[in-house]
Amino acid sequence: MITIADVRERLAEIRPPGIPRDIVTLGMVQAVNVEGNRVTVRLEPVAMPAASLDATIADIRRAVGALQGVATVEVELSEQPPARGQNPFAEQGPLPGIADIVAVSSTKGGVGKSTVAVNLACALQTLGQRVGLLDADIYGPSLPTMVGLSARPQAAEGNKVRPLKQYGLELMSMGFFLDDSSPVIWRGPLVMGLVRQFLKDVLWGELDVLVIDLPPGTGDAQLTLVQQVPLSGGVIVTTPQKVSLLDVERGVAMFNQVNTPVLGVVENMSYYLCPKCGKREDLFGAGGGAQVARDFGVTLLGQIPLVVEVRQSGDAGKPIVLAQPEHVVSRIFVEIAGKVLEAVADERGQAPAPRIIG
Repeated sequence: MITIADVRERLAEIRPPGIPRDIVTLGMVQAVNVEGNRVTVRLEPVAMPAASLDATIADIRRAVGALQGVATVEVELSEQPPARGQNPFAEQGPLPGIADIVAVSSTKGGVGKSTVAVNLACALQTLGQRVGLLDADIYGPSLPTMVGLSARPQAAEGNKVRPLKQYGLELMSMGFFLDDSSPVIWRGPLVMGLVRQFLKDVLWGELDVLVIDLPPGTGDAQLTLVQQVPLSGGVIVTTPQKVSLLDVERGVAMFNQVNTPVLGVVENMSYYLCPKCGKREDLFGAGGGAQVARDFGVTLLGQIPLVVEVRQSGDAGKPIVLAQPEHVVSRIFVEIAGKVLEAVADERGQAPAPRIIG
């Protein structure tokens, strides 16, 4: 005899593509009904691509249909899933004056995410875009050092704050409000409040792209971000090691759950490039980024080599894209920026805007 407990046990084994939790834990299973040899599963879908939902439904039919005595499996949806590009968690609409918001993410520290975010912002600007950069890493802000800026933002009318400007970029970071010895020991609600202020109470002006450097992981700051504004897409930063695949899976799952397209993956520290002979050495292995692209159906935007000039330029306060525009790494970042613009335009179903290559 088929029991509801048997069916739920099978359902608890099913994970939507790219999401590390099963459909029961996610709260997708609203009801299970068993009538003779017929099983009906009622789902309330979370935000995910249509292809992922179709694959999940197919997995349900296959798993439940394998139970002894089951002849028919019906899957009903309690409501239509959100359309691609609509964020059902967004509390408010787009930020005034900002055309697109791109989040740069990594699920662990030490992969060079902030370096990628800063140089991506600079590269977007060289392509003729008006760009802002928000350092949303409250606990470890690095933007002030990387752009060589130590000023404090000024208050404006209406309890607003003016972003700082450097290299033509509009900038905001918790680091602008701290001295070098100030620790940040805040609980989640305070962090969420500050991220909300950085998004809503900063006079960003007219921007083509706001790049947001997320803190590593999938915690309060990221959740607040996706609840506040509709993202145009996310860029995930990883490293070549195949062990990074699990970390990327978490990043893809985070964006999928809020129905935000993953624009692509950047493989940082991809290889060591000898400055004297130009020889390439795969210090951290090879093929991780390409495998990510294959496994998750996302684009490998580019591979950034490990070169000392990237670190030197960041420490000196002038990102390599600006300090050495002809450097091989700078050219790769400009290529990545172009692909990001094209991916955003594709998600909108539009042709990318004309770009000026400097």
